[in-house]
Amino acid sequence: MKPEEITKETPIYTISVVSELLNISTHTLRMYEREGLIIPYKKHSNHRLYSQNDLEKLTYIRNAIKDKKISISAMKMIYSLIPCWKIINCPEEDRNNCKAYNYFDTPCWTMVHYNNVCSNKNCRECEVYKEQTNCKRIKEVIKEFTK
Repeated sequence: MKPEEITKETPIYTISVVSELLNISTHTLRMYEREGLIIPYKKHSNHRLYSQNDLEKLTYIRNAIKDKKISISAMKMIYSLIPCWKIINCPEEDRNNCKAYNYFDTPCWTMVHYNNVCSNKNCRECEVYKEQTNCKRIKEVIKEFTK
């Protein structure tokens, strides 16, 4: 890959590099993944890679947990409030049977989607996941859709 081809979304950092850069243990990074706070890119070998955007999201998550004393459960609930159905223009018939639309305890990208607009989406590539890097951005999205 040529340097000019690398963007903020290009997964280039290994879990050990991210751990060192952000002073977060690899165990904690894996826990954030299990809890649905972050979706690292996975190579065919199952090795995790992170992008610059992932590092920014992880920094936000870490600061929210350590400095603001927001629990992981609360972080998941905040992410679940993102109006994903509005962002991706989800049809009403899909919404009626969608856990992401009807529940508020986990982000949409952690749900298994059956027979709806998200069934064939790669959540890591979805704008709902990619664009929501911090609470300020999430609030802007909510305000935009409630005008």
